[in-house]
Amino acid sequence: MADAFSCEVQVRWGDSDRLGHVNNTKYAEYMQEARIQFLESKLAVHGGRPGYVVVRKMTIEFLKPVTDSSGPLQIDVVTTHVGTSSFTVRHIIRDNTGAECAFGDALMVGFDKVTEKSRSLAESERSVLEAALVSVNEPQDFVS
Repeated sequence: MADAFSCEVQVRWGDSDRLGHVNNTKYAEYMQEARIQFLESKLAVHGGRPGYVVVRKMTIEFLKPVTDSSGPLQIDVVTTHVGTSSFTVRHIIRDNTGAECAFGDALMVGFDKVTEKSRSLAESERSVLEAALVSVNEPQDFVS
């Protein structure tokens, strides 16, 4: 299995609702922050174009509430599928005790900003993404 890319994301003041739980929309922001770090660290250093991909679809499964005291969060990122013009990224969000709070997938598509249409992934992009590839059969795979 490939090693996951891992980063820390802080729970910010204002992320929580009246119950003291982080609002569900913030999970997507946390995953985006981790995904951008993943793409920049993996693609940019190998000549890839991390800014030239767009999100086509995103899913999140909530396992445990994140609260103000849950941070910093650890977010692990791997790829679960690499195609000709798209790839899927899996994010696993853990609190500061290591407990899994949520996981989600983002289907990313190569994007040509001139034509504003999808584009094929470059071979250099595909090879970097394939190096981070893990096998999943069920939605919760790669979640401990």
